[in-house]
Amino acid sequence: IGDYYTMGIKGAVKALELVKPKFAIPMHYNTFPVIQQNPEDFRRAVEERGLETEVVILKPGESFEI
Repeated sequence: IGDYYTMGIKGAVKALELVKPKFAIPMHYNTFPVIQQNPEDFRRAVEERGLETEVVILKPGESFEI
């Protein structure tokens, strides 16, 4: 969701609308100043669109089991 070299929040939400995954894990953000994003903004955007996708925000080193 970094929106410089990768999709931004709006593009990622559009991709979720097309693919309709059960889970979405935002990545490729906040590693450099040019790609600063708040993953909670992504979660809110997904919720505002009424998508059923669950946004899972992981901290570095965390994992998520499906």
